[in-house]
Amino acid sequence: MLAKLTLKRAPLTRLPARPGHTLFLLPPGDDWHGVPGAQAVQAAIGRKGKLAVGEALAKSPLTLDLPGGHLGTWLRLDPAKPAFDRLSLVRKAVRALLDEHPPRLNIAVYGDAEFRRLAAREAARVAWLNGAPLPVWKKDKPPAPLARIHLYGAPPDLDLDGERAVAEGNLLCRELTWLPPNLLTPAAYRARIRELARAEGWKIQEYDHKRLRKLGAGAFLAVARGSGHQDAAIVRLSYQGQGAGRKGNTVALVGKGICFDTGGHNLKPARYMHNMHDDMNGSAVVLGILLAATRLRLPVRLDAWLAVAQNHLSPEAYTQNEVVTALNGTTIEIMHTDAEGRMVLADALTLAAREKPELILDFATLTGSMAVALGERMSGVIANRDDLAARAVAAGQTVGERVVAFPLPEDYDEALESPVADVKQCLLEGEADHILAARFLHRFVDDRPWLHMDLSASRCKGGLGAVGTDITGFGVALGVEMLRGDSQRRV
Repeated sequence: MLAKLTLKRAPLTRLPARPGHTLFLLPPGDDWHGVPGAQAVQAAIGRKGKLAVGEALAKSPLTLDLPGGHLGTWLRLDPAKPAFDRLSLVRKAVRALLDEHPPRLNIAVYGDAEFRRLAAREAARVAWLNGAPLPVWKKDKPPAPLARIHLYGAPPDLDLDGERAVAEGNLLCRELTWLPPNLLTPAAYRARIRELARAEGWKIQEYDHKRLRKLGAGAFLAVARGSGHQDAAIVRLSYQGQGAGRKGNTVALVGKGICFDTGGHNLKPARYMHNMHDDMNGSAVVLGILLAATRLRLPVRLDAWLAVAQNHLSPEAYTQNEVVTALNGTTIEIMHTDAEGRMVLADALTLAAREKPELILDFATLTGSMAVALGERMSGVIANRDDLAARAVAAGQTVGERVVAFPLPEDYDEALESPVADVKQCLLEGEADHILAARFLHRFVDDRPWLHMDLSASRCKGGLGAVGTDITGFGVALGVEMLRGDSQRRV
């Protein structure tokens, strides 16, 4: 549950009567007119004597105790800086206040209307994202979430619906990804998805083992064989936005939903198996995007395809050198059982492509090589249309979720040639696996416009950008931004 936000147009020129926690966001420069605590801030920075006050506050927020039991944090926010940099600074400023778990947070913005609009939007988004703690299972009662936000100095035309919707979607994504694997089995996950569908009015179809066997979805079922529960499924959710246009004018969202990944017969060592309950993060990103789109009533048609399964080790689990037939008839030679993500996505992408959407976006924690290439502070995108990759990069810059576009060169297919099947699932060597995985997935999209996001930034120690938890929800804001731009282009 996100905090209730109250807009107050009047600027905050004196501290509230009630002791509390206040974030002061100022434009660049040294104007302190009407800003409470100005003298204390200037004295504290002047005591250090290294930087001018305005310059110091543009580099790092300052938190001080004030008379009457107030705790304040001051930050000068530069609109010329990239969104990621601004959001990171605001997150650090808010964290100093939220660490005391206040029931209420004051946010005061100053400067001209354009700056106040920018600062208010970014501060509200950060406060919402970080004011609702993720669940824990401890004997001690967890701190209460942030209940109220009072925003002072709001421009008359300020609209925070987009920030709130993205925060709700991001929080859903992080909560699902955070759940331990015994609480989010495929069966439990599917039950949660049904609850969401009922609550949000989404249509739902579940392609279970029986239905997938009848269809011939051999790639997905090869992975699902390792679990004796037979609770895996490809789940389809559909959202029809008002004014979305003609039938078939659809964007497909596809998400990898591996609730736990042991690696199968090619068993992961303990170090690399730790946190493998995160491997369903791509599907959680899709759910977060779908929830935000619903909250915003975006005029788009969305089909979400969630490949929900586990990659377990058992006598029935698939093995190296098997040849399996995917849903579109492609035969696949299995090279490594820990490359299960591209297997479940292959059949999910085929189902999505058969509906002939205008665009397919898939999200997955897919390859270690993307994490090697970029670390955990950015994610990679690969598309079969150059303009689509450029749109994703631009959307990431706008919302503060940075992505790097990688190519999709055809000659990489030579490495995936198999002597016994249409394609190898992967290589054992591992070089450029993020590109090879994309070349593999490209076989299953029927040449529809398609963008693949490899979520190397799904987990970042200490937080990333606007988000202060290790689980970042990366991709939700970017996906929503792409959908909003797509809906505007259709008008």
